[in-house]
Amino acid sequence: MHPCAKWLAPDARRAALLPATWVFVNDIAKNSVLSKPDDSAEQPLYEARQEIYARAVSGAFARWRWALVFITQLVFYGGPWLIWNGRQAVLFDLVARKFYIFGIVFWPQDFIYLTGLLVISALSLFLFTAVAGRLWCGFACPQTVYTEIFMWIERKVEGDRSARMRLDQAHMSARKLGLKAVKHGLWVALSLWTGFTFVGYFTPIHQLAAEVAGVAGQIGAPALGPWEIFWILFYGFATYGNAGWMREQVCKYMCPYARFQSAMFDPDTLIITYDPARGEPRGPRARNVDANALGLGHCVDCGVCVQVCPTGIDIRKGLQYECIGCAACIDGCNQVMARVGYPTGLVRYTTENALRQKLSQRQIVARALRPRVLVYTGILCIIIIAIGVTLARRVPLKVDVIRDRANISREVDGRWVENIYRLQIMNTQEVPHRFLILARGVQTLHLADDAAVDIPGASSRMVPVRLRVQKDQLQAGSHKIEFEVSAVDDASIVARERSVFLAQ
Repeated sequence: MHPCAKWLAPDARRAALLPATWVFVNDIAKNSVLSKPDDSAEQPLYEARQEIYARAVSGAFARWRWALVFITQLVFYGGPWLIWNGRQAVLFDLVARKFYIFGIVFWPQDFIYLTGLLVISALSLFLFTAVAGRLWCGFACPQTVYTEIFMWIERKVEGDRSARMRLDQAHMSARKLGLKAVKHGLWVALSLWTGFTFVGYFTPIHQLAAEVAGVAGQIGAPALGPWEIFWILFYGFATYGNAGWMREQVCKYMCPYARFQSAMFDPDTLIITYDPARGEPRGPRARNVDANALGLGHCVDCGVCVQVCPTGIDIRKGLQYECIGCAACIDGCNQVMARVGYPTGLVRYTTENALRQKLSQRQIVARALRPRVLVYTGILCIIIIAIGVTLARRVPLKVDVIRDRANISREVDGRWVENIYRLQIMNTQEVPHRFLILARGVQTLHLADDAAVDIPGASSRMVPVRLRVQKDQLQAGSHKIEFEVSAVDDASIVARERSVFLAQ
């Protein structure tokens, strides 16, 4: 037996009281010939996943996290059931190519608004990350939210951290099988309901519910379509797999945000940080004992910060890409500090410069208003205002002019030159309108058809239009003209489109 082997697994007290000895012995063991793996042994290419048993924690950040869980899920699960103007308030009808969002109907021609939404989301992510790190990941990301819900179900069924560890280590029994079956049954039910709700944003959810009831055997109910079945099962399976099984693996290996977050950090970014100047050297001690008298810092080396972490990292090792910024370690450490009679904040939201330069809270806030933050905020405000103004001034009428390629130009009755067009008129409001079609730009230009057309709400219609010009007042060539389409009952609804009139 190696003479130093008995020191390779010291308890916490020995590590705290003999830090120098432990480091020295640990270095010897690492460099020892006996500690090196056998070159002939087969080495795995990937490290096996270590099961993480996150401990329940309470505190200010936990309350914020659960508040956002309730808000986001209330919006997600309740959104499709809201009714607006007799139809679903939020519906993305891909078949009809219409997006209904409360009183606004978006068409494919409104793609610019989706672009603006994506730009706003990206800039918001950059801004929040530059100011306070991974706030999105820790409090509002769907992966974090559903993992929190699944872990809550797991704790309610199997117990807290120690009970779950004992259950997993125990041999299979009727009790263990029953608990596992109940847990996974609840997970599957929640996942399928999540998939059903997700599809309900693309298929009217009341219709979808009737179709699901038809699959369940209700007489007279319509059948559920194959694509709807696929997406309910696919999204449900993704929820079950990501939140129930993969959990921190999604954040550590699948999500790209963890990899490029450091590019958005700087020394004045608020991040979850352990204060080594106050906490080291760490070590256990009795309650209300003067740490200075023992030559120890405030960290009692209890490991609670690791036990509550959903990704299983030790925040005392510094900033790590696995940290999702959920602040569970802050709540856990604050509870321990209050219990042993030390000030809270050993693990807290602060900045690298604040730790290094001992900055006050006011100085930290002042440094938050740095150029990159002001630039992000300015650009974000400009884009939000621009999109808001554009939406407010948006005319609920769209017109596309298409020339008839079969008949470019022709003579009628020897007196008129006629061009044929097709006008795609889209009434984007949910109320019907009668529209009047006019054309101008050339003398004697007029419509040979009825100038009025009725279009129902949120509908489009292809209208053939014949324009005529007196032959003796028209020179051969191309002449610029303009179509004007206006609502008879609302003078503010007007759309104009340019085209050309051809004469041979």
